[in-house]
Amino acid sequence: MGEYWWVFLAAALFLGGLILIWRPIRSTLREIRFAEACRDFHRQRERLEAKFVHLGMATAKPDHPRWGDCDFDNDVTYARNRQTGELTAFVAVTIEIEHSGGDGIPIGSDVIGNLRAATAVFRLDGDRWETDGRAIFNLSPAEAIRFYHRDLELVGQELAGRS
Repeated sequence: MGEYWWVFLAAALFLGGLILIWRPIRSTLREIRFAEACRDFHRQRERLEAKFVHLGMATAKPDHPRWGDCDFDNDVTYARNRQTGELTAFVAVTIEIEHSGGDGIPIGSDVIGNLRAATAVFRLDGDRWETDGRAIFNLSPAEAIRFYHRDLELVGQELAGRS
């Protein structure tokens, strides 16, 4: 057994080397996956925006304000969930909220337009981006990430025309 000490030493050195290079390898792989996710988001963006608006309009209750028009900003801010690693894209939106006149007239008959700033939320589910129509009202994408800083970490931002 004494003559095989060098095998244990070589194995220990090999494992130590792997431990030292693992963090840069993991970081590089994460950057590659992030770049692919960003490209996929842009490829799927039209579908995602349409789904976001459809779901946002469909979830309105009969006596509550409902969404009218929705205008999307071109900038995208990305965050990662600290616990699960799930990637999320945030896009600033302006949503027109339709209200009834408050006199029992159904919504849509006596509509007063009211623009509200919000952030549209999109999440990466495997290799496909999805949305549940969730909007975070009164917060920009950066403010939303700061508000949820315990759960989210900023991983990137694409500014329109400079991405």
